[in-house]
Amino acid sequence: MSLIRALSKELEARSDESLRALFAARPDLISPGVPDFPALAARASARVSVQRALERLNRPQMQVLETLHLCTNTDTGHSASATVLKKAIAGSTVAAIEQLLQSLHDLALVQRAEPPHGAGPGAQRQRFYLPVSSLKDVVGIYPAGLGRSYTELVRLQPAFAQRVVQLVAELHRSGAAVQAATTPMEAALALQHWTSSPAGLQALLAGAPERTAALLARFSNWAMGAVPQAQRKASVTTEGHDVGPVDWLLARGLLVPLDAAHVELPHSVGISLRGGAIIDNFSLTPPAPTLGVTTAALRRNAALGAIAETLRLTGELLHAVRDQPLATLRSGGVGIREMRRLAESLRVDHRTTAVLLELCALSGLIRLDVDSSCWVQPPQLEWLGLPRQEQWLWLVNAWLASERAPSLVGQPINGQPAGPANHRAAPAATVNALSAEAQRSDAPVIRKRILEILRELTLEAEMPDGTAPVLNAEAVLQRAEWSQPRMARRFSSLIGGVLAEAELLGLIGSGALSQLGAAIAADAPDDAMDLLGEHLPAALNHVLLQADLTAVAPGYLAPDLAERLQRMADAEGQGPATTYRFSVESIRRALDSGQDAAAILDFLRRHSATAVPQPLQYLVEDTAARHGKLRVGAAASFVQSDDEAALSELCREAAASSLGLVRIAPTVLVSMASPRQTALVLRGLGLSPAVEEAGSAVVRLNRTAPVQGTGRPVYSAPRTALPDADVTAQLAVLRSRADHASPNGSRPATAGAEEATQLGLETLHKAIRLRQKVVMNVVDSLGNAKLETVVPVSVAGGRVRVFDPAKDTERVLSIHRIIDIEAAEEMQQ
Repeated sequence: MSLIRALSKELEARSDESLRALFAARPDLISPGVPDFPALAARASARVSVQRALERLNRPQMQVLETLHLCTNTDTGHSASATVLKKAIAGSTVAAIEQLLQSLHDLALVQRAEPPHGAGPGAQRQRFYLPVSSLKDVVGIYPAGLGRSYTELVRLQPAFAQRVVQLVAELHRSGAAVQAATTPMEAALALQHWTSSPAGLQALLAGAPERTAALLARFSNWAMGAVPQAQRKASVTTEGHDVGPVDWLLARGLLVPLDAAHVELPHSVGISLRGGAIIDNFSLTPPAPTLGVTTAALRRNAALGAIAETLRLTGELLHAVRDQPLATLRSGGVGIREMRRLAESLRVDHRTTAVLLELCALSGLIRLDVDSSCWVQPPQLEWLGLPRQEQWLWLVNAWLASERAPSLVGQPINGQPAGPANHRAAPAATVNALSAEAQRSDAPVIRKRILEILRELTLEAEMPDGTAPVLNAEAVLQRAEWSQPRMARRFSSLIGGVLAEAELLGLIGSGALSQLGAAIAADAPDDAMDLLGEHLPAALNHVLLQADLTAVAPGYLAPDLAERLQRMADAEGQGPATTYRFSVESIRRALDSGQDAAAILDFLRRHSATAVPQPLQYLVEDTAARHGKLRVGAAASFVQSDDEAALSELCREAAASSLGLVRIAPTVLVSMASPRQTALVLRGLGLSPAVEEAGSAVVRLNRTAPVQGTGRPVYSAPRTALPDADVTAQLAVLRSRADHASPNGSRPATAGAEEATQLGLETLHKAIRLRQKVVMNVVDSLGNAKLETVVPVSVAGGRVRVFDPAKDTERVLSIHRIIDIEAAEEMQQ
């Protein structure tokens, strides 16, 4: 019977609680919904769904699943039990393997099967299993890190097949216990038998050159390796101490060349190196990393300091972008020159600037203006007026949900290293800030999992004296490799950047997970905000004015105070105790923004803990006296209306801020935009402007209309579990279809599209492996259907290559033209 149809019956026999647990662990099975159990089994056996499920398995589960794959044969129905797998997994027990098999069965990755033919009388008391049909395609050609067999290598590697008979003959003449062979397949079987004894292989390696053991150790987790000139000739009769370990292994067939630069360690050699077991490092508990410690006070202070500094720098960045928008490159993103200017304005390094800029973009604090191709600050940004704990939570939620990886900025594109260092080599292209290359669709999942691992390690190493473990990238990656080994490469590429970003946001302090980070990892943002509101010092609303024309901030300033102060002084230094220096240029900048001397001095008196020094007062008054006698401005168009109230309301409208409107008369406004663009913006506000004539710079405003403001954006981490209502509805559909099935439990005559596709692919792959005939119902270009009996050879790219025995020819068919596929043996029955 087809494995998909057998799985369908298994799923139908499950309880609702078991199905709910399955849907919670594999939500893609019912997203979108399925009509019946056969369609559910087909989706559970699909390659993409199985691949997603395997990404959530830990190392013991993967080891048991790969061992089951190697010890069974889904084509012939040869199954295996926990007792059989125990012999292939060193250090395991039957109870532990049975428990892991049950967890895999709950996930629909393995299914119950009949005992294999010839099993002993005790087989009826054991549970036998088979993996899902698509597992072979998902785990790849090196399950458990073991290579292919000699017979498979002979069949797939023509160069090795031509040389293997001579290799076995040389080994036989040298006295090795290898049977003589006359055909490549006989030679492959002889090598396989010769290398299948762990004791015999160790005795052979005792006479190997130095560094051979170290070389073979590199193949402990993966069967393929890179070797220069892998296909070079090596003879077993070569004498002398100059023979290297690679030549020695190639000469004895212990390494098989794949091409000019790669070799493979055959399956039997890998098994023997592991002492006859498929898995030789089995453990149910994750490795415990060696961690340092830090005090709770240091952790809290470091986290709070990072949060306050990030909020301060974010406010300065928004101020800098509002004053001068960031231009984008033609290829996308912000260029080096703009980043350098922004870094100098913030007085931080380029890497921190890039992360802050990305953080502002993914939080919606800046946006790309498509008309000017510049990043600008949205009008009336709500974030600026929020309490600091809410500002922080806004940034954290956006960071968790974003599909961008800010720390990739500055790294080589696609992870490619730079070329050779010479004057002709082109410089390596790097990821620009706010460019498409920093997009990573798996970033939210990896961020969330890294925070969960940090919390796990912190709870495991919790100490009674209040100290906290210092967690580094190595410790987190070690746990990630154990908990989700198939995602280890994705973790390794992002883990360093995620930890740095988490430290910038205060989720990590002094190298340890902070209380805020633990609350976010536990999906308790309200608790985190309460903690932050309790411990984060309140923003200051005063500065200390000094006679040397400087103002010293004794702590982190309120955002509105810091923004106004930056308009009339230049910030110097970093951290909370920022120094602001007044100069003629800075005072002139404040005057240009519309302030006068009285307003500037009044602001300084209200926000200074000391009296305004006389030198500073003279500087403001003298600069103001010489300022504004002659005013020069730029304008691209005018807006004229007899309704002065309408013009006043338009000047206050946030949605019209992009026009840069300035009132120069009671009935005239000056716009920085062109007449056409000004008219478009005004029409978008519900107004009816009219451009007087072609080439005119005058836009007349006819009537006013109220304009709705924008709401606050909401950010949340992506959901993985489906709502209970959706699961309940899906169960009702499945049970109702099962109740209306035929009384004898037979399958409907017509299967669903998804089920038919998976059944057809299962039949094709099985026929290719067993070299069996199939009967295809193929539609030609005229729409005529015809049954054809062929032998499938390969499937790739939506096409299947088949051999037609009747015509003695090979053909390539498009899969979408095949209506149905059945094994020829089943058709005869």
